[in-house]
Amino acid sequence: MNKKKLAITKFLIPFESVTSCNRNLGWFTKVPKAPPDNIFGVLDAYNKDKSKEKVNLTVGAYRDDNGKPYVLQTVREAEKRIRCKNMNKEYLGLLGNLNFNKLTFNFALGEDNKFLKNGRAALCQSLSGTGAVFIAAVFLSTFFPKNKVAYVSKPTWGNHISLLERAGLCVKTYRYYNTEKVAIDFEGMLDDINKMPDECIILFHAAAHNPTGFDPNCEQWQQLADLCKKKSLYVIFDNAYQGFATGDAERDATSIRIFAENDINMAICQSFSKNMGLYGERIGCCAFITDGPAETEIAESQLKFITRSMYSNPPIHGARIVEEILSNVDLKNRWLQEVKKMAERMRSMRASLRDGIVRAGSKLNWDHITNQIGMFSFTGVKKEAVAKLKKDFHVYLLNSGRISVSGLNSKNVEYVGAAFHKVTSV
Repeated sequence: MNKKKLAITKFLIPFESVTSCNRNLGWFTKVPKAPPDNIFGVLDAYNKDKSKEKVNLTVGAYRDDNGKPYVLQTVREAEKRIRCKNMNKEYLGLLGNLNFNKLTFNFALGEDNKFLKNGRAALCQSLSGTGAVFIAAVFLSTFFPKNKVAYVSKPTWGNHISLLERAGLCVKTYRYYNTEKVAIDFEGMLDDINKMPDECIILFHAAAHNPTGFDPNCEQWQQLADLCKKKSLYVIFDNAYQGFATGDAERDATSIRIFAENDINMAICQSFSKNMGLYGERIGCCAFITDGPAETEIAESQLKFITRSMYSNPPIHGARIVEEILSNVDLKNRWLQEVKKMAERMRSMRASLRDGIVRAGSKLNWDHITNQIGMFSFTGVKKEAVAKLKKDFHVYLLNSGRISVSGLNSKNVEYVGAAFHKVTSV
């Protein structure tokens, strides 16, 4: 070793000495391990399964009849048009793409809604529906004047409770689903809402309730609107499946529009993950209906403050895709037809699954599968039977019995139907 290298090495401390000196700090040794995510934990098990017969009925992402991710043709067309415009990639403002926000709000409330015309809508682009719910929850946790208690359906989307609690709200539940009848428990729902304290927060699924697939009908939504107005409840609508639920975007907005017609101020959380297949683009909108322009201005100032501290600026590309589709009549109509076809495929798979279970010999009533709508189905299969489906048949679903209908296709539905019969037969 030359003299220069020898001189340098005299000042070097062995790596082991450095780590051992700092090892006693233990900054995070007492942090409890977080529980695994319910859905992605099952997905991990599916990915490790080597069986050629395995079927994934877990994650809520649309698949075509070959079990492959599907990119809508209208989304491809919108991307081509955007490329031709030679647009830049500068930051969006804190509220996002303002034209996207307006188009999105009109999509939910209707083109001629009074709220946007009269300055009664505070709008903010979000990181899909998840981000929209969190923005709404943070805003309400900070500024809601009365009971900072938020009620969600039992059951609800697994992430709702985490989002609301993380934002600082106390979360409680109201009855929604009757396990024995495998149907919506509307009487129980009304009873629980009646017992809620006045002036608290309640969250509804606008359409295609996740995970049950059961929605109130028009008359029931009107009853809920009357009750919420009577008790001065603040309503959050999670609108993640508009158009994707029934295949009719106008029909899927019925719940929100009934509440709007009753002039109920509320927060509307929208997503384009499902109905445009923009899962990875993370595109949504958080909207607050306000009392007027002055309140809108105040609300938007606080929304800017919230988003600035969360992620600063939202993504630009996905918002441009949605803007391009919703602002062009021809492209929008073609998109709505694509959404309708996706919804029809899921309805077809529901019928095929029910019929396949019956053909396999089941004497049980499986009509609830076709009575439900949307991407998810509460099959009524018990936890023990779910374990058998995974172990013996390599069919993966949640322990609650919830399946993602889009995971079914013409090649696997008969196999799944037969497996369902074998684990549920007495």
